[in-house]
Amino acid sequence: MKVPYAKKWQKETDNLRKIVLDCDLAEEMKWGKPCFTYQKKNVAVVIPLKDACALSFFKGALLKDPKHILQKIGEHTQAGRWIKFTSPKEISALQPTLRSYIYEAIQVEESRRKVPLKKASEYVVPEELQVRLNAAPELKAAFEALTPGRRKSYIFHVLGAKQAKTRAARAEKCVPMILSGRGFNELTD
Repeated sequence: MKVPYAKKWQKETDNLRKIVLDCDLAEEMKWGKPCFTYQKKNVAVVIPLKDACALSFFKGALLKDPKHILQKIGEHTQAGRWIKFTSPKEISALQPTLRSYIYEAIQVEESRRKVPLKKASEYVVPEELQVRLNAAPELKAAFEALTPGRRKSYIFHVLGAKQAKTRAARAEKCVPMILSGRGFNELTD
């Protein structure tokens, strides 16, 4: 799989890989990116992005982050955190801190701690979608039969609209997809 932007951030990727590998983690290619594991458990991954190169920690939410450099990956991200870089110089300046964070991430993995994740049932279904679910028992049954991740994909999609009119239109568009048993982000065959 070809990774977009990989060439643009090759120096940064190489520098981050060297730092992580010096911390005794094993390297595997996962999702087309260098992923670093401890006893076969994912600890960190280097991700070339459009505007930066990131070192992402799978359980970053459990890291202490005394330097306040970890960022949530997305609005709904629960466990992962990353640090973005736009130059080898930035990486070099943070090298001791990165090593410290990597070793802490290994300790988190050794301790078998888990990030307490919010369950799909804890997310409030947007009113515009709930109205449709209440009006059609077969739709409600299909929605409840979806995996938690698929239910969340619809909740987040509908909630992502600022205006009630747009949320209602999105909820309506979701009906056939829910009935087919797919998540919002899944393509049809």
